[in-house]
Amino acid sequence: MKKAIALILGLTMILAACGCCADGVQELIPIVFCLDWTPNTNHTGVYVAKALGYYEGAGLDVTIVQPPEDGAVLMCAAGQAQFAVDAQDTIAPALDRDDPLGVTAVAAILQHNTSGILSRAGDGITSPRGLEGKVYSTWEIPTELEMIRYCMEKEGADFNTVKLIPNNLTDEPAALRAHQTDAVWVFYGWSGIRAEVSGVECDYWDFASLASELDYYTPVILANNDFLQRDPETAKAFLKATAQGYAYAIEHPQEAAEMLIAGDTTGSLEDARELVMASQEWISARYRAAEPAWGRFDPERWNGFYSWLYKNGLTTRDLTGTGFSNDYLPEE
Repeated sequence: MKKAIALILGLTMILAACGCCADGVQELIPIVFCLDWTPNTNHTGVYVAKALGYYEGAGLDVTIVQPPEDGAVLMCAAGQAQFAVDAQDTIAPALDRDDPLGVTAVAAILQHNTSGILSRAGDGITSPRGLEGKVYSTWEIPTELEMIRYCMEKEGADFNTVKLIPNNLTDEPAALRAHQTDAVWVFYGWSGIRAEVSGVECDYWDFASLASELDYYTPVILANNDFLQRDPETAKAFLKATAQGYAYAIEHPQEAAEMLIAGDTTGSLEDARELVMASQEWISARYRAAEPAWGRFDPERWNGFYSWLYKNGLTTRDLTGTGFSNDYLPEE
């Protein structure tokens, strides 16, 4: 009898260690993944990993949620989400504090900064110099404005001549066509492609081509630091499944786009199929770019941008060497 009891207890402990229920079904670990905005093609790999069962196969039950009003970074830092989407520039204030928020960038969704300035074709804003005397829609973010000033000054142009108005645009190409503004900062993979799909002829220049120090990582996947310390193996399992999702999207952009549309619970993509398909074709080639593996950060490039922020008075501390890690990504 004692041997039988010992055997039963032993089996129970093994099942518990394996995360299994008594009926042999694996008990999935719940994970909350917070977006930075409504679903778009930056997020496709996550939706693919969920649709194709990569997360479930890794023992995870992933729930994708919209960001709260105070942002995905705060939600992740508070432990309400294990993972979230943000960008290297916008997490800098979270790190530039006496008590830095407990988040770490653990994967680069795109390998290069694909943002820049979109304007009406023929208005002459084909480079930073062209912004002189023009109307620019701004978010009034110090880093945003300093980047534009920096690029204009590299061409000998005067930033002070730019007419700044608040950016409350939801469809940038339509706003340009209606002459509501002359220029606006966009992420080409969505708003630039929207201009192409809408037949709005536009000019565009990007920051990464003008200055290597502005080729920062946007967007990125953040993780809660306490979670990383407490359960690194689960973090690695999540990122391995996510990497599989993005690998699939690289090879099968149209099928991946269909999964994104089907997985969107906000309804924001229902009437945007043509845009989603075109955006996915463009962005799939940029998830990994020329890198051998998805998600990995180049420390020199990460640090180059944070060094630029510090030198230009946009942070009170030199943040180089902080805020990111490649340790949780699958090995190449």
